[in-house]
Amino acid sequence: MSGTENTRSGRRPGNSGTREAILDAARVRFAEVGFDQASIRSIATAASVDPALVHHYFGTKKELFTAALDFPIDPEVVLSQIAAAPLENLGETLVRAVVTVWDSPVGIPAIATFRTLLTTRDPALARTLLLDVILKGVRLRLDEAVGDGAKRSVLAASQLTGLLVTRKMIRIEPLASMPIDELVAAVGPTLQRYFTGELPPGT
Repeated sequence: MSGTENTRSGRRPGNSGTREAILDAARVRFAEVGFDQASIRSIATAASVDPALVHHYFGTKKELFTAALDFPIDPEVVLSQIAAAPLENLGETLVRAVVTVWDSPVGIPAIATFRTLLTTRDPALARTLLLDVILKGVRLRLDEAVGDGAKRSVLAASQLTGLLVTRKMIRIEPLASMPIDELVAAVGPTLQRYFTGELPPGT
């Protein structure tokens, strides 16, 4: 095969180099425009590979995003529970689903990844994870049911981020060791108010 044909294929030499090039391009693109606006084709173009290679290595865009963050948890573990919850139970369901993952063995590397996103990488990736992946379905449901989905989901994101920091990063007691049922009962209604309650004018 000629060097010209190699150039046209858009393939980089070596599987490892190709995979890392895609991941690097994906991190930049997701940080720049968010999950929804970052297309597989644009990421492939930035990595100088064919879009088919992106699918070959990573499957779906959501799987690529998870790999780009080096996130050890499939977001569907949480998303499927949230999607199945009735609107009136959304707050408690979200808290229970997220905290259950945090408190599991796989939660340790997941929290480490999130800490890295907040402190050493572009925080836009953490924002994309929260708003464009974890809370996207919630935002769309709230837009349809009560309105202000974007505002409500951001308020929920602030609560979840604060809960993560206080429970798992700086471990403030008694929150750090509070049983999940007690935590859900305490925090779930606050999230539910953000989701379906009346917000103050101008909020």
